[in-house]
Amino acid sequence: MANPERAWISQRFFKTGPGEYGEGDQFIGLTVPQIRRLAQQSRPLSPTATQRLLQSPIHEERLLALLILVDAFAAADALGQAQIYKIYRQSTRFINNWDLVDTSAPQIVGAFLWKRSKAPLRELARSANLWERRIAIIATFYFIRHDEFGLTLEIARQLLSDQEDLIHKAVGWMLREIGKRDPAAEEKFLRRHYRQMPRTMLRYAIERFSESHRQRYLRGLI
Repeated sequence: MANPERAWISQRFFKTGPGEYGEGDQFIGLTVPQIRRLAQQSRPLSPTATQRLLQSPIHEERLLALLILVDAFAAADALGQAQIYKIYRQSTRFINNWDLVDTSAPQIVGAFLWKRSKAPLRELARSANLWERRIAIIATFYFIRHDEFGLTLEIARQLLSDQEDLIHKAVGWMLREIGKRDPAAEEKFLRRHYRQMPRTMLRYAIERFSESHRQRYLRGLI
């Protein structure tokens, strides 16, 4: 199923060059629909076998492993979900690009911690690792979908001064998702913090605002 031409395009798209956020990652050129079909065909794969697959140097194989874990988590009992969550937390060094985080953190980390202590998310948000910080904020998408915004806003405040553009985008995205459900909650946060927000974060957060309202934020007139 490998496609060398698509692999070359993916390596550029996911910034795998020297000094870039995906430096050294390897692609073989599968599409996401292809990988999702493989995940459906691989459901009998055990969590421990999937963990070994997640350690692959091939990006598409790590994405496949995560999609298998997401499906398995949704079907598992409490003990099985705890095992999958543990595997996920032990494997964050392999969940090392934005697509890997975004397709798995809400469904596994967010879902597992929904009715549990949120201390692990606060810990991840303080991590020196870019991807663990992204896991922290993106995992809260599960809470947002359940109309619970408090932890998202707390972690967003914590990440306001983050230096990574991929964190700025993730925080802005989550703020925008809050705004879809509760515009007043997003506006309250923005009015308090927008002047100190990185420009990318702000632009993502206000993407759905009217043009005139967006411009007032961008010009510092709110």
